[in-house]
Amino acid sequence: MSIFERYLTVWVFLCIVAGIALGQFLPGPFQAIGRMEVARVNLPVGLLIWVMIIPMLLKVDFGALGQVRRHWRGIGVTLFVNWAVKPFSMALLAWFFIRHVFATYLPADQADSYVAGLILLAAAPCTAMVFVWSRLTGGDPLFTLSQVALNDTIMVFAFAPLVALLLGLSAISVPWDTLFTSVVLYIVIPVALAQLWRRALLARGQPALDAALARIGPWSIAALLATLVLLFAFQGEAILRQPLVIAMLAVPILVQVFFNSGLAYWLNRRLGESHTVACPSALIGASNFFELAVAAAISLFGFESGAALATVVGVLIEVPVMLLVVKVVNRSKGWYEREA
Repeated sequence: MSIFERYLTVWVFLCIVAGIALGQFLPGPFQAIGRMEVARVNLPVGLLIWVMIIPMLLKVDFGALGQVRRHWRGIGVTLFVNWAVKPFSMALLAWFFIRHVFATYLPADQADSYVAGLILLAAAPCTAMVFVWSRLTGGDPLFTLSQVALNDTIMVFAFAPLVALLLGLSAISVPWDTLFTSVVLYIVIPVALAQLWRRALLARGQPALDAALARIGPWSIAALLATLVLLFAFQGEAILRQPLVIAMLAVPILVQVFFNSGLAYWLNRRLGESHTVACPSALIGASNFFELAVAAAISLFGFESGAALATVVGVLIEVPVMLLVVKVVNRSKGWYEREA
C-alpha cells in the first residue's frame, strides 16, 4: 500500500478538521462553490469525482470477464453477497439503528437522509481498493480482476434500479431523473473514458499503462481529500452540534462489513473454493465504491445532507476496518484449508 492508502484514515480525519474550520471562518467562498450547479450537479465536485474515479477504472480490464468461468463458485458467492445480500442487509441495518436504536440522538429531519446515504454506500461494490486487499491476502489476481470487471458491468445497469427500490422500500422519495443523471455522469461516462484511455495506452505497450497508473494514482486520493474538505465545510455546523453522529453512523457500516465478509468467506469454504479465491471474494463484499456513493449522495441530496455525511463516514473507517478483515482472513488460512 502507498503511504496515502495506508494512512487514509488520518488524511480523512485531517480533512474533517480542515473542512469544519474553513467552513466556520470562510463561509462565503464555500457557499459560492455550493451554488455552482447545473441540473443539480455541482460542477467543482463533479470534476473532482471524475478525477477520483477515472484512474481507478483505468485498472479494470473488461477482457477479464472471460476468466469468470474458471472460478464460477467464487464468482457466484461474490455476486450473491454483493447484489442479493449487501444492499438489503444495509437497508435493514440502517432502519434498525437510525430509525430505532439511535433515533432519539439523531436529528429527526435527517433520519431519511442518513438511511439513504447508507443504502448508497452498500449499493456500490468496491472497484479499486479491493486490488490492494487482495494483494495483502495473496488473492488470485485473475479472479480479483474478473470479479471487479463483472461487478462494474452489473453496476452500470443495476445501481439506479436497486437504489430506487431500496429507497422506495424505506419510504424515501428519489427523483429518477437525478438518479439516472448520476449513473450516467459517475459510472457510464467515466467507464467509457477510462476504457478508451486504457486502450490507447496499451496500444503503446503494457509499460505505458503501468507508467500512467503510477503517475495518476495519487490524483484519486488528492481529489477525494479535496472533496471531503468541501463536504465538511458544509457539514461543520451539524457536526459541531452533534459530534457523536459520526460514531452512530459508523455502527451499521461496521456490522455490515463483518457480516458480509464473514458470509462470503464461509460460503466459499462450503463450496470448496481455494483460499486465494475466498479472500478477494470476501473482501469485495465488505468494501465499497465510496467515491460513487459520495457523488450520488451529493447529486441526490446535496452537500449539507445527512446522506453525504453517511457516505463520508464509510470513507473514514474503510482502511482500518478492511485491514482488520485482511488480518482475520490471513490468520485463519490454516483453519480454512483444513476445513475446506
